[in-house]
Amino acid sequence: MSPGPLSSRYRTAFVTGASTGLGLAFTDMLLAGGVEVWGTSRDASRLPARPRFHAVAFELGDGIAAGKIFLEMEKAAGGFDVVVNNAGFGAFGSFAHTDFAVWEDQYRVMLVNTAHLSQVALRGMLGRNQGALVNIASIAGEFGMPYQAVYNSVKAGLSALNESLMYEVKGTGVIVIDFRPGDYRTDFEGSVRRPPGTAGPGQEKAWAAFTAMMRSGPPPAHAAVSLQRALLRGRSGTVRSGRFFQAVFAPFLARFGSLALKRKIQEKYFGL
Repeated sequence: MSPGPLSSRYRTAFVTGASTGLGLAFTDMLLAGGVEVWGTSRDASRLPARPRFHAVAFELGDGIAAGKIFLEMEKAAGGFDVVVNNAGFGAFGSFAHTDFAVWEDQYRVMLVNTAHLSQVALRGMLGRNQGALVNIASIAGEFGMPYQAVYNSVKAGLSALNESLMYEVKGTGVIVIDFRPGDYRTDFEGSVRRPPGTAGPGQEKAWAAFTAMMRSGPPPAHAAVSLQRALLRGRSGTVRSGRFFQAVFAPFLARFGSLALKRKIQEKYFGL
């Protein structure tokens, strides 16, 4: 997995949502590269004990408390060279027929609180004139999935935030990576919240297609390799990672094809 020694460039890292899926894969990659990692989970007992790994109980839903915990860990670490904002959750349902409190919670946790944590992390990095801020967006921000309207818009918002921050850190020793994964075999679909009584036309077909897409994706370690390469390049930018269709062909289609064609392909895939 190692194109180069991460520890020659990065000493410490903070990874949210480190107990499963992509967060766990990113943590394993950083540890294997010689980086000391502070990894978070809402339940710290889910984080296995390993050399150079520090388990942190952390609830992103409480933005103020999360920021305070981050600053405490940053002080203990002597500063974080890498911060990976990975924590989040999916919610699947009809936008019109789901209680808006469900969507508001997703916006608050995944966009507002992640932006807050990004601000806190950037202040420390810019103060030291070094570091890499990695916000995990998604290809869903470019290719919205049906019945996951808020997840899609949150991820598009994170990409817009990342893009803006790249300009703001230009000329400093800090980089910003907009990491856009496609579908990986992480059991993400198993943890997606599905509020009751929110059925819409074609919803079950869309859910079946989404589940099949996730279960047939590459393993999370593939995403970790993509992130590792980006960190070793040491420059700001967007990284799309996943199967060829999602990481290469779909962005090409979005750039050179029409929006109408893109929507037709999406509708056919999801059986709508």
